[in-house]
Amino acid sequence: MPFMRTPAAEPWWSPFRTIGNAEVFHVDLTVNAAREASAYAWMDESEHAKAARYVFPITRRQYTLLRGALRRLLCERLSCDNADLTFETEEYGKPYAVVRGTPAEIQFNMSDSGRHGLIALATHGRIGIDVEERSDKRDLDGLSETVFGVDEQAAMASAVGQVKVERFYRLWTVKEALIKALGTGLRLDVSTFQVPAALLHGDPSAVFRFPHLPAFRWWVEDLGTADFAAAIAHEMAPEAEPAVSPGAPAVRGEQRQA
Repeated sequence: MPFMRTPAAEPWWSPFRTIGNAEVFHVDLTVNAAREASAYAWMDESEHAKAARYVFPITRRQYTLLRGALRRLLCERLSCDNADLTFETEEYGKPYAVVRGTPAEIQFNMSDSGRHGLIALATHGRIGIDVEERSDKRDLDGLSETVFGVDEQAAMASAVGQVKVERFYRLWTVKEALIKALGTGLRLDVSTFQVPAALLHGDPSAVFRFPHLPAFRWWVEDLGTADFAAAIAHEMAPEAEPAVSPGAPAVRGEQRQA
């Protein structure tokens, strides 16, 4: 049988943020046997096999709780039975939902770190999300030289102590969310692009364009809390060509319309 049956546990996820047409949910990844059993029951055989391949219990638990929450959220949003929901992957491995053989009209992305998971759902537009529990045990200066551009490295060099830790994870989660939204994985060197200057200087959100793909705009937003760093990147609707009179200058403005 592809799915097991077990009494459903109370939801271990909760609404976290709504950004345009994107919904973000926080998933509690702490140890809880009833939740893990419920999540496992929602998974199919291929997901059970993947969970079994995780060597460490913490990563197995994170995967199980996130996957079970994702299935329940998608079934609610798509009004489908769990048995009708499957997943396929795009060229570079980004997954998408399929209902009875047809790609679903919804985009999703997930991330986990320690006790925290985030799931982002959007009715249109590619989406990426990242969450990281902050740690001062990592070689932040060494990592900065590898993953950050010139301006980002300068911002890191001017920070010390906890400010440096928070700045690193803020910048990194934004870049990771953008990479995940684009869906090309490690094919794109993260040091070849920088976060928007507004975010670099403390603004909570901004519009971004990849240097090699300037026609596409992305809404990026810092979702960090005292407990974790996090960010979301969401593809915005194409810009409409402005209607102008002959000889009049064309004016374009940036606004949230993902």
